[in-house]
Amino acid sequence: MKDEKAQEGTETPAGPGGVKPRLRLLTRLRNHFLTGIIVTAPLSITLYISWQFISWVDDTVTPLIPVAYRPQTYLPFGIPGLGLVVVIVGLMVIGALATGMAGRSVVRVGERMLNRMPVVRNIYGALKQIFEAVFAQKSQAFRQVVLIEYPRRGSWAMGFATGTTRGEVQNVIEDEVVNVFLPTTPNPTSGYLLFLPRRDVTFLAMSVEDGIKMVISGGVVTPPDTRLPPPRPKVAATARALPEDEVA
Repeated sequence: MKDEKAQEGTETPAGPGGVKPRLRLLTRLRNHFLTGIIVTAPLSITLYISWQFISWVDDTVTPLIPVAYRPQTYLPFGIPGLGLVVVIVGLMVIGALATGMAGRSVVRVGERMLNRMPVVRNIYGALKQIFEAVFAQKSQAFRQVVLIEYPRRGSWAMGFATGTTRGEVQNVIEDEVVNVFLPTTPNPTSGYLLFLPRRDVTFLAMSVEDGIKMVISGGVVTPPDTRLPPPRPKVAATARALPEDEVA
């Protein structure tokens, strides 16, 4: 019995701190595996989505190109992204023509025809207002990230200010209100439109891109505070207390 206890007491530890080398090796391998996922997953998903979009545009636009102008006619392979280039160039040409006098006349005639169609005019009018508000150079839509107390006091939610409220909505409200779009997580394309008093809206300095990233990630991706650090308060110099014998 004594010999067995002596043998048990002479066993050496498996490693520093009592951690076995095998467990440490597995931990390091797991960390390397997770790091590889973090590095490659965003890049792979981005490339996959981009490739799928380019392929969809190519499959849609390439059949519209005459056979004589297709690269496949002269080359043994196709050129990826040709359809996307054609769409971009076509949109630029249409925009250049629409800014001219003849183009504006054609657009006005087309809009008058659409406005005479009962259902189509409502769809076209709504879509036109949305795209003009989002892509107009002077528009401030979706360019400010805000914080609001929602759904109750003391609970904060992130939204996007889309402009100052106008029209009948503002006329029936005493306070000056702001249009705030409150997106949902992780899909920021759906949400709620809120009309809130300006004093209840806190405007943030972060960009819209950072705000969208934070909403999509559910708060996992938190952008740094880009504001300048507040100035340090000046400390007033305290007067030196005089000894009793110096007091007159």
